[in-house]
Amino acid sequence: MTKDIGNCEVHFGGPDMPAYRLRDLLAERIAAVPPGGTIDWITYYFRDRMLAGELIRAHRQGIRVHLTLERYPRTAHANEDVIGMLSGPNGLGKGLRTVSLQRVPTPHGIVWKPHLHEKLYCFSHPRPIAFIGSFNPSGNGPGDDPAIIAEIGDQDHGHNVLVGLDDPLLVKRLVEHARLIHRMKHIMFYRFFPIANKAVKGKDTDIYFWPRILPHPVMRFLSRLGAGARIRIAASHIKGTSVVNALIRLVHKGATVKILAEPTLRRVPVKVERMLIQAGIPFRRVIHPNGFPMHNKFVLAEKDGRRWVIFGSFNWTTRSYWLNHEIGAISTNDQLFDAFARRWEALAISRD
Repeated sequence: MTKDIGNCEVHFGGPDMPAYRLRDLLAERIAAVPPGGTIDWITYYFRDRMLAGELIRAHRQGIRVHLTLERYPRTAHANEDVIGMLSGPNGLGKGLRTVSLQRVPTPHGIVWKPHLHEKLYCFSHPRPIAFIGSFNPSGNGPGDDPAIIAEIGDQDHGHNVLVGLDDPLLVKRLVEHARLIHRMKHIMFYRFFPIANKAVKGKDTDIYFWPRILPHPVMRFLSRLGAGARIRIAASHIKGTSVVNALIRLVHKGATVKILAEPTLRRVPVKVERMLIQAGIPFRRVIHPNGFPMHNKFVLAEKDGRRWVIFGSFNWTTRSYWLNHEIGAISTNDQLFDAFARRWEALAISRD
């Protein structure tokens, strides 16, 4: 499904849609940028050699390509082939930056590995636009390594979304953010920068960045809604007692909360499911017979006739809350809300 909605467009992927449609969307946008244009990307997984080849082609044609990529994602070697391609003598040169964030010790003796988990794809032509959402090009087409796909999930067939924003202010600030991350020498200090803690306010959509020293913007927003709010969450990851308790507190404040979740128990453990159900939260896993993931990350919120849709790369996990680099958006665009609400209903009625 693709919808053009005012200053944005929304593209969903999933088992009910043609495979590779979000990958193909990115390829089409690369092809539409002329020499002298710019492409600025940040992504977590990047394994699609076809897309990597398109970025190299663009670079050779005189398009300024800046790609910042997580070097060691959870499946640590997953990006190696594409990094080898893009860093080779015929690659992107200085246009490629790989990032490995420093491990962070916790008071409980656990050492966390933060990740560059953003999914941001900016293009200067045919009109300036920046895509954010849940999709990263983590597959490599038919015949891909089944062991890696089993670990990551088949994102080219699974449920995902990219939202293209063309509000000039939002695009400008997202491109600035991508270039800051690309050139920043000491990225571990990002949370202390003003850009990390200040919302980018567009016409009807606000953008937030993580990590930050200020409170979590999505949870702060939902907590303020209080009694009478209706909150629907599509979540690929829910993990961590403090995070789950934060969701439960929304119910204690009088909100009604429903959750559609990813089936993988590593991403949403049984303990989490039980805690949410015991708190009275309707909970359902979106299961596909072929094991395709439910990787969507969005929230629908309603209160007193007002409606908001929240989307981006962020997960409901401790690592995402405090350590990862993430992007999120809160929008009052009614047509965008309707598009996500229709997708929620399609997920809610899907059958195993």
